Amino acid sequence: MNAHGSFIWYELVTGDSAKAKAFYDSVCGWNIDAQPAPGGMDYRMINAADGQAGGVMQLNADMIAGGARPTWLGYLGVDDVDASVAAVVAAGGQVHLPAFDIPDVGRLAMVTDPQGVPFYVMRGASPHTSTAYQRMGLGHVAWNELLAPDDAAALAFYERLFAITKVGGMPMGEMGEYSFIANGDSKGEAVGAIMRVQPGTAPGWRFYIRVPDITDAIARVEAGGGKVVWGPEQVPGGEWVISIVDPEGVACGFVSPGKS
Repeated sequence: MNAHGSFIWYELVTGDSAKAKAFYDSVCGWNIDAQPAPGGMDYRMINAADGQAGGVMQLNADMIAGGARPTWLGYLGVDDVDASVAAVVAAGGQVHLPAFDIPDVGRLAMVTDPQGVPFYVMRGASPHTSTAYQRMGLGHVAWNELLAPDDAAALAFYERLFAITKVGGMPMGEMGEYSFIANGDSKGEAVGAIMRVQPGTAPGWRFYIRVPDITDAIARVEAGGGKVVWGPEQVPGGEWVISIVDPEGVACGFVSPGKS
């Protein structure tokens, strides 16, 4: 079982699962289920080479009428979903989807932090440790980056409620500090960062998926109808990173150990 405050799942919310499959299968090396699992909701698993890396949820008419839009969402594993939801509300956040149970899956709820950034909290039914996040795993989210209007307030919120702690930082000049974060599973190793959102960029969690080669990823992003909005940039440690929007305009990123 993952520690409280660990990233345990990632979900792409999309208006077109087939197009999402074509794009991300090509860029990430995934094999997203071609058909949804049995049941009333169109939900498909993201299959990396070594197992599941997340899920894809197809928006239906009711969801769209309620304001749902294509996006990437992260799930934080928690010890007690209802207690976490109450703590989020007490801290100034909101509940978008009240806590509910999925048989054999777990209990979960969708909330926003006090600055309006959405995420899920979940207590999984399985005793096994989730491997959806892997710092060095190809085809897995390898970096979790929060762009917040008030980065100091965001750090305080996630530390107090989810034991996500700052473990160093990198000065970014007028952009402020890029604060590295760790959680209970990472044993002090950074799993992502929090920084102040810049003008013209929407606040939210951005998830960076590991691919073998950033040049190849750029070509596949562009061939698939996506757009590179930043990079390629080599970051401290030698990895290469790009930030993109997919064909539906959903923001995410890719990270690789090399660049051809």
